[in-house]
Amino acid sequence: MLSFEQALERLLAAAQPVPEIRSQPLTAAAGRVLALAQRSTVAVPPLDNSGMDGYAVRCADVTAAGVCLPVSQRIPAGTVGVTLQPGTAARIFTGAPVPAGADAVVMQELCERGAGGVVINHVPRPEENIRRAGEDIAVGAEILKPGIRLRAQDIALAASAGLPELPVYRRVRVGVFFTGDELVQPGEPLLPGAIYNSNRYALRALLEGIGCEVRDLGTVPDKLPATRGALRRAAADNDLIITSGGVSVGEEDHVKAAVEAEGQLDMWKIAIKPGKPLAFGEVRRSADNAGGRAWFIGLPGNPVSAIVTFMIMVRPFILRLQGVSDVTPRAFSVRADFDWPRPDVRAEFLRARINDRGGVEIFANQGSGVVTSLCWGDGLIVNPPGQAVARGDSVRFVPFAELLT
Repeated sequence: MLSFEQALERLLAAAQPVPEIRSQPLTAAAGRVLALAQRSTVAVPPLDNSGMDGYAVRCADVTAAGVCLPVSQRIPAGTVGVTLQPGTAARIFTGAPVPAGADAVVMQELCERGAGGVVINHVPRPEENIRRAGEDIAVGAEILKPGIRLRAQDIALAASAGLPELPVYRRVRVGVFFTGDELVQPGEPLLPGAIYNSNRYALRALLEGIGCEVRDLGTVPDKLPATRGALRRAAADNDLIITSGGVSVGEEDHVKAAVEAEGQLDMWKIAIKPGKPLAFGEVRRSADNAGGRAWFIGLPGNPVSAIVTFMIMVRPFILRLQGVSDVTPRAFSVRADFDWPRPDVRAEFLRARINDRGGVEIFANQGSGVVTSLCWGDGLIVNPPGQAVARGDSVRFVPFAELLT
């Protein structure tokens, strides 16, 4: 049996970013993965500018509070003033270039208009309220590293540096299908022996949440030819194929035999709970589709096992295909407000949530079919094999926010 770490290491060793890189305008780049490092084309800010609405002055002219200076010019943002003459002040607004000769800006709340100009009720220090050219970004500085998923703030940074578009990896294409004559879709009558196919909708949502292009082939009959045909169709134009359940040696489970006939398959038993079984392999593409292969992952059939296994194992694999450099979710040390006296010999991923006291508590029923535990919780406790937990101990908590994007 593989440990969680061993299985994840094997998955990540196989994953390489998709080869296609495409330029996207900033308006379409959010959520995509940056393929190449980006450098600024300009200094930010481009000129020395005011950090406040107020008055630009020479410190040598304001050696005591109460000095009155004539106002020689007015400089709104977007305009450039002239050199500030000694013994004068310039009315200036936030973001406007500081005129040559000025070495401080006094905020307007510390000034008042007088008969002969403006009264400065504050002794400024040199550089006060002045943002120097390039203090945020220098010309040519690297501003964005490759392998990051672009957030709103990254888009803003690119725009401020004068970049109209960004090179990103194309979206990873994932084909999904499901086997089982007992599966029916929500809204259809639930006949005796049938179950609703919740995994179909969960997997679609999980995949779309991490930016994949999902191709849903629906439910496939429990027949070997039908399953092989679905694999060939899915492999034709997808990078990865995912199914849930059906990868066993049962007479009506044909996925294992179909994948082995169309490619190759490893059946892993992983020391995790929920979870344990995971199928990993590849499906060959036909020569008509330029050859090559699509990766194959078979998830457990129980809903909680499928979702948790996706979060902790499939998500990092897909992120690596997308070109993301750091695929490890952040974990936080949190106080346990529960007892867990009988741990499993496998690594456990307990559905949990942060309470109002700053501790973490677990759902009472940790069964692999209890989907309500995932809805109740806001993360997973990662409990090492054989590790008992007593109230007050520190445990590792991974929020769902780290596992769903």
